[in-house]
Amino acid sequence: MGRLICLVIGYVCGLFQTAYIYGKSKGIDIREKGSGNAGTTNTLRVFGAKAGLIVLLGDVLKCAVACLIARYFIVPMFPDEKYLLILYAAAGAILGHDFPFYMNFKGGKGIAATAGLICCLHWHFFVVGVIVFFTTFFVTHYVSLGSLLVYAAFMAQIIIEGQRGLFGATQVQLNEMYVIAFVLAVIAYGKHWENIKRLLKGEERKTYLSKKKKEQK
Repeated sequence: MGRLICLVIGYVCGLFQTAYIYGKSKGIDIREKGSGNAGTTNTLRVFGAKAGLIVLLGDVLKCAVACLIARYFIVPMFPDEKYLLILYAAAGAILGHDFPFYMNFKGGKGIAATAGLICCLHWHFFVVGVIVFFTTFFVTHYVSLGSLLVYAAFMAQIIIEGQRGLFGATQVQLNEMYVIAFVLAVIAYGKHWENIKRLLKGEERKTYLSKKKKEQK
């Protein structure tokens, strides 16, 4: 029951489509501009850095809120399943972001929402996630590559940390966490399939935080 409650709470939180709402406030459907993705990177490219930051924070926060609700209101009823329930809430938020029912299930790619999970699950994941993403981004300027590597690192880290006892969970619970993380990774890679093909062909679009830097390229 706790799992289902957290999943539903997360999905409801994930339905707050920051990019879509921001675009509508400007009279634009973000899904009809740029890459057509209702996420941070497309918002950055269409509206600029300020808008991108707003959407990033909104998407991170909605997943973080779901995790915090699970942690402080649901976990006390199931204290032996703390990290598992937090992961379920985050998974719900990511699914709500990726597949919002009121937008014909056409949402974002879930990376910023996943950042909310990484921030809330454990500080170990936050440190690794920040290092992997920003190192990749500032070296290559490929947001997609940084995002994909973060998911790969997250998948590896959750297994390593789990087996080391970080979560204080039973092996059955750990296996369930691994499955959830794997499913989220598969969805993320599926959402980035076109990016992956462009990366392999050397045709992926680079992203620059500075307009001046962009113009020099």
